Amino acid sequence: MAAPNSKTSSSSSSPPSSSKQPENAVKFARRTSSGRIMSLSREDLDMSGDLSGQNDYINYTVLMPPTPDNQPATSAPSESKPTTRFASESQRKEDGGGSGVKGVQRRMSVMKSPNNKSMLLRTQTGDFDHNRWLFETKGTYGIGNAFWQDQDGYNGEGEVSMSDFLDKPWKPLTRKVKVPPGVLSPYRLLILVRLVALFFFLIWRWRNPNPDAIWLWALSIICESWFAFSWLLDILPKLNPINRATDLAALHDKFEQSSPSNPTGRSDLPGVDIFVSTADPEKEPPLVTANTILSILACDYPVEKLSVYISDDGGAILTFEAMAEAVQFAEVWVPFCRKHNIEPRNPDSYFNVKTDPTKNKKLRDFVKDRRWIKREYDEFKVRVNGLPERIRTRSEMHNQKEEMKENKLAQEKDGESTPQDPINVNKATWMADGTHWPGTWLNSAADHAKGDHAGILQVMTKVPEPDPVMGHPDEKSLDFTGIDIRLPMFAYVSREKRPGYDHNKKAGAMNALVRASAILSNGPFILNLDCDHYIYNSLAIKEGMCFMMDRGGDRICYIQFPQRFEGIDPSDRYANHNTVFFDGSMRALDGLQGPVYVGTGCMFRRYALYGFNPPRANDYLGMFGQVKTQAQEIRPRTSDEEDLETEPLNHPDLNLPQKFGNSTMFNESIAVAEFQGRPLADHMSVKNGRPPGALIMPRQPLDAHTVAEAIAVISCWYEDKTEWGDRIGWIYGSVTEDVVTGYRMHNRGWRSVYCVTKRDAFRGTAPINLTDRLHQVLRWATGSVEIFFSRNNPLLATRRLKFLQRIAYLNVGFYPFTSIFLVVYCFLPALSLFSGQFIVQSLDIEFLFYLLIITLTLTLISLLEVKWSGISLEEFWRNEQFWLIGGSSAHLAAVLQGLLKVTAGIEISFTLTSKSAGEDEDDIYADLYLIKWTSLFIVPLTILIVNLVAIVIGFSRTVYSVIPQWSKLMGGLFFSFWVLAHMYPFAKGLMGRRGRVPTIVYVWSGLISIILSLLWISISPPDENNTSGGSVQI
Repeated sequence: MAAPNSKTSSSSSSPPSSSKQPENAVKFARRTSSGRIMSLSREDLDMSGDLSGQNDYINYTVLMPPTPDNQPATSAPSESKPTTRFASESQRKEDGGGSGVKGVQRRMSVMKSPNNKSMLLRTQTGDFDHNRWLFETKGTYGIGNAFWQDQDGYNGEGEVSMSDFLDKPWKPLTRKVKVPPGVLSPYRLLILVRLVALFFFLIWRWRNPNPDAIWLWALSIICESWFAFSWLLDILPKLNPINRATDLAALHDKFEQSSPSNPTGRSDLPGVDIFVSTADPEKEPPLVTANTILSILACDYPVEKLSVYISDDGGAILTFEAMAEAVQFAEVWVPFCRKHNIEPRNPDSYFNVKTDPTKNKKLRDFVKDRRWIKREYDEFKVRVNGLPERIRTRSEMHNQKEEMKENKLAQEKDGESTPQDPINVNKATWMADGTHWPGTWLNSAADHAKGDHAGILQVMTKVPEPDPVMGHPDEKSLDFTGIDIRLPMFAYVSREKRPGYDHNKKAGAMNALVRASAILSNGPFILNLDCDHYIYNSLAIKEGMCFMMDRGGDRICYIQFPQRFEGIDPSDRYANHNTVFFDGSMRALDGLQGPVYVGTGCMFRRYALYGFNPPRANDYLGMFGQVKTQAQEIRPRTSDEEDLETEPLNHPDLNLPQKFGNSTMFNESIAVAEFQGRPLADHMSVKNGRPPGALIMPRQPLDAHTVAEAIAVISCWYEDKTEWGDRIGWIYGSVTEDVVTGYRMHNRGWRSVYCVTKRDAFRGTAPINLTDRLHQVLRWATGSVEIFFSRNNPLLATRRLKFLQRIAYLNVGFYPFTSIFLVVYCFLPALSLFSGQFIVQSLDIEFLFYLLIITLTLTLISLLEVKWSGISLEEFWRNEQFWLIGGSSAHLAAVLQGLLKVTAGIEISFTLTSKSAGEDEDDIYADLYLIKWTSLFIVPLTILIVNLVAIVIGFSRTVYSVIPQWSKLMGGLFFSFWVLAHMYPFAKGLMGRRGRVPTIVYVWSGLISIILSLLWISISPPDENNTSGGSVQI
């Protein structure tokens, strides 16, 4: 223990004593790595040397009380000065530094630099650097550090006090979690080995044709060369997968704690606008949409910073009144969730959870509250499900009244005589307040049809109060004492639609919401969700905000969350979870420039969505983008500069947006959104930040002028002569507007982040029926083909797009074309068995060696990918199976559709032709067994039947041949079984629940068998000398 100086002090400077501890007690403490000071007992100090390290005593602190034996002496009690824990040199001289105890005098001086505090505190941990302090100052100590516990504060400008040790250090909000080198290094090495093996294998295949079946060899080598190229495009972006973690505690400390810049303790987090899109209440049930809205209203984010918007692109009164019912139920559901910390906050999902609902619930009234809220929810469902009948009955009643009025007026006009001509009264749809519904009527009429109706904007919950509003006992029959009962602002929006305008489907609806929300709330961040994707983790928005508000977050354009699905069959027959993409490919892209935008579960930076460039960007030069340079800032060009021919032209995506429309209020909101979206400037490494406390001012309530302006910006004519859909907002012109929108942002130099939370952030539904699944894949593949033939082809990208990111986007446009080669390759085993030949002349050692190396390395790469991505082997195999099923059906149809559209301008749509009813309505997986015939089944069904017939023919020929060719039979059988193993889910889907084969399959099988037999006889007619079956001669 340090030996203090024997000096006297006045009794007034001693700290108050404790009843349990004498005044002269010595307190032992240790500063931990997190910044806290932990009290220690003497038993803790006397621990054995085997349990302690060499640096265990470095951070120990001995807090010694100011007794006459250990505190510095003063000249006189009246002249006593408050001492600091680190007194200055001059103060110690004044306090008796010249007395006769110079040998043991403790000189606690620090550097005279004005920035000494930040220099003494370590950058990352915030721990006091004792060694540097001793080296650069005159400080001395014995075993441990001694501080005189008097008062906190500074005795001179720039000096360090005990409070500095208690200050929480600066912490980043996120961190990267790299894949272990023991997994990543072998993964990269195996990719290199397989790449070299593929190179030599293809060279060997090109140099060794099969003269007996040159056509079979040519088809196979062309397909294999394309497969190698396609595999290279898919695997190269996976070379640098990473994981990320967030620190919600640090986010809370920075933005939601009282501080000198925020004395009221209000949240300093930026605002978030949440968009939910729906179009047809018949295909998207209003109850599902209402549950999604309830999960959003109850999420754990500052209420005053949250605004919710629903876009009803069909203008249906059913959706409108369902949202009104949801808001009414939210008044009790949201406080209930806050009171008992409910997860998930979608009531339908919560009440269907199979686990114990009382787990981790501490309040005694939870069971009573849950029983009451469950009854309220059941009544809410009955009201929502009864809305169609209620709306129809109400409309009929009002229409009858209107018809009676018209008849009465006609009678009065005709002199009490009944009019001969019947009076036609429009069958209007009526609202609950007795007025006409301005949107789509149940019986369509002029100005009230799906593509012809006025714009509608209804604010259903007002802007909340800036401070919490606490509930009372018996609040709606529940005790909400001490619970914030406020609701976020919620608005129903249906944009105007008129004939003659291209409304651009979902992309146009999202852009209308962007403009309306900018007028009403102007949150700097936008989270878009589909109507069937609800918030499963109430902290999901805060998790995403950690990335946006962290150091370097001003360069992030969006945060993409993985899509998770409910209601999928346990075996995931058709790879609906798509975990190979969401947990494999997307994690790998996060190590490059960021994941692609997949349409839902994405948090955008509003400023990036407006088409602006990031504050800082890099150019990647060289053939492989290996030269990284700082990109030049793009400034708007004036009219004079545009006329100069010598002015260098930028890439079209790098030009700044200028035509936002004629709304002054909207144009003024752009700069506000940019400033509010900046990270907090609380560290010297934070660039382009905002000062703390800038966002604690309360929002202004909405007035009539603001709402009128919001209605004006959702009109159908607002986008005329603007850059909306071309450079601003969601991009038009593609079925997959999500991928194109994300690509444009990456092309400007922005980066995105993939946020995988421990608890799923969002959950939704996915089609489990084979036909619905194939049509979903068809839409995605069609959009990819459109991207390939458009200006959004990554081959035309800017230098701000990283090389491997360019490869990833190139793969997005290329992968549908693999279906052409895949279909041909799936028929090659059957052709081999029919002809008695194989793709090589003989199964020699060299061919088998290459095949073994390629197969073995691919298997090991897949195992390592499963290891770092966290997916299961079953999920990986299901993905491989559906890759072949989708590639031979939906992808091929998409390529055909895209080529016809580009070359001839012909639009082809693949629709359902027949539909059978489910056998069991109580089975949640009943839709899995529905058989809906579609033209997409033709090619995979043909592949399946042809390979089965070929196996029988090939085996029979070999058995009854004079000289059996068993090696060629084994080669053909191996590849045929490879095709059939991948087609097993397709065959199982065709057979339905009880394994009954549909009649169409028998008809198609007979038709294909007859065609193949006739074709075979015409190509290779029977001959008396031909006993072995011969070969194909064309």
